[in-house]
Amino acid sequence: MTLNMIIDKVAGLVGNASVAGTIQLPTSARIRKPQKGISMPSLLDPLRIGPITAKNRVLMAPMTRGRATRDHVPTPLMADYYAQRASAGLLISEAIGISRQGLGWPYAPGLWTREQVDGWRPVVQAVHDAGGLIIAQLWHMGRMVHPSFVGGEKPVSASATTCVPDLAHTYDGRQPYVEARPLRVDEVPGIVADYAAAARNAMDAGFDGVQIHAANGYLIDQFLRDSSNLRADEYGGSIENRMRLLLEVTQAVVDAVGADRTGVRFSPNGEVQGVRDSDPVPLFSAATAALSRIGIAHLELKEPPQNGSYGAGYIDPIASQLRPLFNGVLILNSDFDATRGQAELDAGVGDAISFGRPFIANPDLPQRIAGGFPLAEDDRSGWLSRTARGYSDYPPYGASA
Repeated sequence: MTLNMIIDKVAGLVGNASVAGTIQLPTSARIRKPQKGISMPSLLDPLRIGPITAKNRVLMAPMTRGRATRDHVPTPLMADYYAQRASAGLLISEAIGISRQGLGWPYAPGLWTREQVDGWRPVVQAVHDAGGLIIAQLWHMGRMVHPSFVGGEKPVSASATTCVPDLAHTYDGRQPYVEARPLRVDEVPGIVADYAAAARNAMDAGFDGVQIHAANGYLIDQFLRDSSNLRADEYGGSIENRMRLLLEVTQAVVDAVGADRTGVRFSPNGEVQGVRDSDPVPLFSAATAALSRIGIAHLELKEPPQNGSYGAGYIDPIASQLRPLFNGVLILNSDFDATRGQAELDAGVGDAISFGRPFIANPDLPQRIAGGFPLAEDDRSGWLSRTARGYSDYPPYGASA
């Protein structure tokens, strides 16, 4: 099925949406509920994700940590950090810039130069040597790139909007965001090509796959949602138009590295960095159905509850509504502990849980869950310290620091 056929098919589903605002499903579509005599998987059971097998369903979520060089080259400290956490079923790397235009975070890593690719090789090898698996998250920040990162040029986005309400992280401290310029239609193929090139670079560096970052108010999310996409061309207006960039990027990455090595991350229920949608259920239902037709291996949903401890949803999580629309591995994220995570697996909603902050101070998180051991608390002041402090200095359970 071609990309245009997928967009046309999803347009038909959107057109047939019910009054409740959800995509009408085939009669065979359903959440995989427990059957009598058959137990649902535990967090500690293995999981097949495309061609790789995760040894458990306790995955590490992507987290920006800022330990690369100013040229966005990975460092030996990063190899230590990721290898320490190789007991996770799968490590999803911190967000990695796909291009100079798309990266606006100090000391974040990239994947567009040969030096960056070479810098990632020992990091990935360290994870493999420790028995782990790791995929690269591909990132274009869109309107969140401060001009100081791109020679004074304006950042790009779906429309002429400005990130609110926070300030941009720069090498000279926090500074106000500036209004983005809308990408011209003739510029879009270059963006798509950058994603595909970064995906190929990731595989060249030894990663086990890639994840397209389409969440958290970054470029693809800016195109998806109607608060930031004010366009009147083929990339704006209707749901099928607003998700066109997502599908073009996904198809290009699939063509580059294979559908079984490709995943996507969404944040459907939250307003992140000023980006939200007036009707997220039909939008993300259509996008999920389209990604399933492309055949990607996994979809990760970052969905904090409305009383979340680090970000909050403006509606309840919609994973249970998206589950029947996706044939691959569904990964749930945000504010999970082991008990709540297992409950989602028992209910048949998710196949795995990605944990973020718990992995910071607990590099051996799967073992702690298995043994019922207490979790250590992380020191937030070390999240972006640029040193080993608060990064690779947390010991496993029972060991001294």
